[in-house]
Amino acid sequence: MDFRVKNFSKLRILPTPEDGLRALVERAPQAEAWAERRMEEVRPALAWLYRGRRRIATSAVAILTVMLFLHVTFGANGMVVYRQKKAEYEQVQKETESLQQENDRYTGQIRGLKSDPKVIEKEAREKLHYAKPGEVIYVSPAPPVQQPPANKSASN
Repeated sequence: MDFRVKNFSKLRILPTPEDGLRALVERAPQAEAWAERRMEEVRPALAWLYRGRRRIATSAVAILTVMLFLHVTFGANGMVVYRQKKAEYEQVQKETESLQQENDRYTGQIRGLKSDPKVIEKEAREKLHYAKPGEVIYVSPAPPVQQPPANKSASN
């Protein structure tokens, strides 16, 4: 293996800090002229913006207000969604109240079936068709079950 450096001519000599500063000072007038040209190009637009600053600010506030109104009204948690949720909540409350009343009625019925002899007797007479001696029970026949027609021509 050969570790010898053969060609030194490709090495660069690094510039000194003074050289960089000198180059910067030499180019300063060109940079100032460029900046002046750009300012002259931009000056009319800046003057227009300065003259119309109140209109621009008023327009920006108006646009912001409209966007905020739309968000509050139709956003993910806006008034439209809030009213829908409120109506749904009221419907669930009514349903819960009716189910609670039905539950209370069933609880009273169960309590009566466990302890009240009159309720027990009434239930036995209705469901099991029990009768006291000398009573006659009339039971209506079950309504006939209608079979659907086999085909459409039979229904016509």
